[in-house]
Amino acid sequence: MSFRRGVVRQSKFRHVFAQAWKAEHCIDDVRVSRVTWDSPLCAVNPKFIAVIIEAGGGGAFLVVPISKSGRIDQSCPTVCGHAAPVLDIQWSPHDDNIIASASEDCTVKVWQIPDGGLTSPMTEAIVTLEGHSKRVGILAWHPTAFNILLTAGCDNVICVWNVGTGELVYQLSDAHPDLIYSVSWNKDGSAVCTSCRCLQKRLYKLLTVKEKVHDGTRPMRAVFLSDGKILTTGFSRMSERQLALWDTKDLSEPMAVQEMDTSNGVLLPFYDPDTNMVYLGDCTIRYFEVTDESPYVHFLNLYSSKEPQRGAGFISKRGVDVNKCEIARFYKLHERKVEPISMTVPRKVRPLLLAEMKALRAVVLAQSQRIELLERQLARIEDGDV
Repeated sequence: MSFRRGVVRQSKFRHVFAQAWKAEHCIDDVRVSRVTWDSPLCAVNPKFIAVIIEAGGGGAFLVVPISKSGRIDQSCPTVCGHAAPVLDIQWSPHDDNIIASASEDCTVKVWQIPDGGLTSPMTEAIVTLEGHSKRVGILAWHPTAFNILLTAGCDNVICVWNVGTGELVYQLSDAHPDLIYSVSWNKDGSAVCTSCRCLQKRLYKLLTVKEKVHDGTRPMRAVFLSDGKILTTGFSRMSERQLALWDTKDLSEPMAVQEMDTSNGVLLPFYDPDTNMVYLGDCTIRYFEVTDESPYVHFLNLYSSKEPQRGAGFISKRGVDVNKCEIARFYKLHERKVEPISMTVPRKVRPLLLAEMKALRAVVLAQSQRIELLERQLARIEDGDV
């Protein structure tokens, strides 16, 4: 047996290992919302975990410290100021105590969570944003500008707000003829990508439009990558789930397309700009590395689970445990549980591989020696020596 160098593509993340945390570190008895809306239903930052939950007579979401584990008491205080179910929640990237929520009541509210979490139900928001005529299901904080929040609703309208003053800064109302599925700011916040019948918009100026990104009619998602390319997830004409990579300079054909499976769940993409990895979350978390070399999108591995997923939160890089070589962490929502899943890169990958190769070579050598011994014995039998 020979071992050839250079056959396998070189990558720092080829051995990313996914592992769910033990049961005692999960959060139990969380009544995850059953709202029929494709959103993560969860938002995480280095301080808090927020989960949209079932609530009678309005909308509510749970906020607990990131260190919380075990059973959630049913009397635990929640953020419950909406008059209808909450559809999306997003933490501010600039202040770990500020969270925005979007609801079916056509409003967006911004809340300030005290250090240590809630001690009583929170019903009064610090800012209420009213500008949509139908339910609001998408939130996206500006990545570089403080207090700038983008919202999108079922009225096919995109609004950009100054949260500090409550002022509507800009409204894009005539660009989307159909329901907006997702929005994503680029790295510096100079452009925003929307998935609908239009692919990409720049505020104040139309950049480019791609009429048909995926042939299927099911919802799609789109995210900006750090180099300006766009990654989309959707469905083919035969209802196969797809992943596609696009160059915004030429949207005539995708740079790469990969078929997944025939499941009917919408793939939620989570992009890590530090590692240039993309995680596609549902019951099975698939992760890919995006590079500048063909075929551009490289499948790395997957994490499988038998339990269905209601949603997932993706913690920012500031919240991972670098001492354990953790590069990403998900918070998977089950029907009644929140389960952390860590993505780690073993520190000593090369020595481990070398040790495994050495062990395999020893096994091969032993088997070869055994075969030679048996051949000599067989030859002696045939010659009549035995």
